[in-house]
Amino acid sequence: MPSSEEPSAHKEPSAKKAPSASGEPSAQKEPSASKKPSSKTAAKSGGKIQFRSQSGLFQRWRSATGAGLIALFFLLPFISWQGRQAIWFDLGNQQFYFFGTSLWPQDFTLLAWVFIAAAFGLFFVTLFWGRVWCGFLCPQTQWTFMFAWVEEKFEGSRNQRINLDKAPWSREKLTKRLGKHSSWLLMSLLTGCGFIAYFVPARELYPAIFSFSAGFWDTAWVWFFAICTYLNAGWMREQMCLHCCPYARFQSAMFDEFTKTVTYDATRGESRGPRKRKAATDLGDCVDCNLCVEVCPTGIDIRNGLQYECINCGACVDACNQTMANFGYKPDLIAFTSEAGLKGKTPPLWQRKRFIGYGLALLAILGTMGLDMASRSSIELNVLRDRQSLYRETTGGQIENTYLLKIRNKTQQPREYRLAVSGTLPLALSKTEVSIAPGEQVELPLTLTAAPADIQTSRSKLTFTVSEFVSASGTEPGAAEEAEAVSQDSVFFAP
Repeated sequence: MPSSEEPSAHKEPSAKKAPSASGEPSAQKEPSASKKPSSKTAAKSGGKIQFRSQSGLFQRWRSATGAGLIALFFLLPFISWQGRQAIWFDLGNQQFYFFGTSLWPQDFTLLAWVFIAAAFGLFFVTLFWGRVWCGFLCPQTQWTFMFAWVEEKFEGSRNQRINLDKAPWSREKLTKRLGKHSSWLLMSLLTGCGFIAYFVPARELYPAIFSFSAGFWDTAWVWFFAICTYLNAGWMREQMCLHCCPYARFQSAMFDEFTKTVTYDATRGESRGPRKRKAATDLGDCVDCNLCVEVCPTGIDIRNGLQYECINCGACVDACNQTMANFGYKPDLIAFTSEAGLKGKTPPLWQRKRFIGYGLALLAILGTMGLDMASRSSIELNVLRDRQSLYRETTGGQIENTYLLKIRNKTQQPREYRLAVSGTLPLALSKTEVSIAPGEQVELPLTLTAAPADIQTSRSKLTFTVSEFVSASGTEPGAAEEAEAVSQDSVFFAP
């Protein structure tokens, strides 16, 4: 992000020109301690919040985190693994490749556990650090700040952008707007390609899109997400956080008095008002510079208390700390702290009931997900009986049943499988081995035969077993050892 504009609080305000908290030009006398000035609101132009760029500790963290996540988003589809894109949602074949693991629609429960664990993880983090996800990790926030950075490069600082919005159309204004929106559209198109690259091979998608040779649906989906990005990050921005994001509405239900959020210390700051540097005053530490409002991407005044619009990006913390340093006051008038922290109450985490509750729930979910992954089989077996006839008698007097075995190789390598059947009858299997390519499913018709003399009942239980086998190391050619196996019960019918 660019360096911050020179904040107004860094300039020594004169007694005659210093603005009052109510916005009136006259501020010759300091407000009394019993009267709290009304807060200012963020300057808007045409309904759009024009927020000031800001530098500082939290903004460096946010910029570094955002840059890393955005780079990861674009680069992951270009990683190859075993001759295939490492992360790929192959919708045509209904497979999800995640490095060496292939997931199928039948593995939906595993995906469900991932989402449940992510939700509880978010609740767990929210309990301690509030909306830190929104300020430092949310894609909407990262793209908004990225688009705002491009806007500042073309149209200038906050005040210059406000003046440009008010200015009549001219060649200069048109040139700046065309440059900004052209850059936004290019960034949006790259974002659309980056998203669809998880569903279409990335090394084929980008050249096809930019050479106008991509298929209709690939092009349509890329431009759909490009337009969504352009509207969300370029035009809607904070409106997505204020009115569309459900997290903003229910996150306060997870807060308690120990939750750390961006908080204004009213006891120390009030009554606020302008003053000269190092001048003796009965006012609080807040100099009412309004920078905390001007740098806020959602346009709120944090001095009004906890608000659901606050995304905890920390911009107001950095702005206030710069002002405090400029006036020689202690930092953290606005800080990441809790209601209890302002009162000096900081009990250990393990003494908090919510910490124990959320922690145990998260551990239980992760444990269940781990067991689900450990029990996941790389072979899928489905046994279907011939529905047209229960049994047949062969010319040799044997009793025969017909089955259809559907066997899927859920790995990313070709596999050899051995077929076996067990039960109360001595049964002869028509085929005992099958070879299946990676990710493929074969439908294998099989017949079981039994001698009438061995049959004691008209309905005999049996079990089909399909086991993967690999060549045993250090043994003679042709020798094999079994690796993984799956089984399914069925029935053998006889007269």
